[in-house]
Amino acid sequence: MPCVLTVAGSDSGGGAGIQADLKTMLALGVHGMSVVTAVTAQNSLGVQGAWELPVEAVRAQYRSVVDDIGVQAVKTGMLSSAELVEAVAELIAGTDAPAVVDPVGVSKHGDALLAASALDSVRTKLLPAATVATPNLDEVAQITGLRVESEREMRGAAAAVLEYGPRWVLIKGGHLPGDAVDLLTDGSEEHWLRAPRHDNRHTHGTGCTLASAIASGLAKGRSVPEAVVEAKEYVTGAVAAGFALGGGIGPVDHGWRFRTDV
Repeated sequence: MPCVLTVAGSDSGGGAGIQADLKTMLALGVHGMSVVTAVTAQNSLGVQGAWELPVEAVRAQYRSVVDDIGVQAVKTGMLSSAELVEAVAELIAGTDAPAVVDPVGVSKHGDALLAASALDSVRTKLLPAATVATPNLDEVAQITGLRVESEREMRGAAAAVLEYGPRWVLIKGGHLPGDAVDLLTDGSEEHWLRAPRHDNRHTHGTGCTLASAIASGLAKGRSVPEAVVEAKEYVTGAVAAGFALGGGIGPVDHGWRFRTDV
């Protein structure tokens, strides 16, 4: 069974972060493993607190898994400080496996998950180590300074992110009105991915889930375009089946393909 390693923060509410990553990997038939970078107190209403783990603890978790079990793909999520970003970038650059970098900047509720001082490390250390980078439009603005307000501006955003060195970039256009449109490109070939927008506010964990689904496809030997297309299909179904949880924004349904009661 292919093995995928997520390097990300823990979401105590189970909708995003490590928890969403492992659920996605299980649903897609790979063995999920984890390196916890931070612990958050988080629920459907937002993030009430976050505590970063020491770099030595993150590095020890990574080496423990990779040196014994091995990995066919790595996915990164919440890396809150420059020190963590640089340590993880070094680890994945030295690992012979594709890396999906989700440059998490803020939570679904608008809570900051990345220190402003870490942005330069994301640009110069983490993105160059990425096989695929998956920024949403807010993260594109953080990284490049470009504000994307229409579909036609996504191509320029992709070019700006590619300048930092990832092999591929997936610009996620979910914050734009209309269909959910994403652009995948390596600077030469382009793939526009469209899906209907579902009238469902319960979308917590969408970005984590998509990046983990892409990593799962790459671990199975899919090409980047094939893995992204399959991941987009999976996430679209998960969003459509997203459910209420608590008093705020509920999670996407990672097990939607297995439901027999819907």
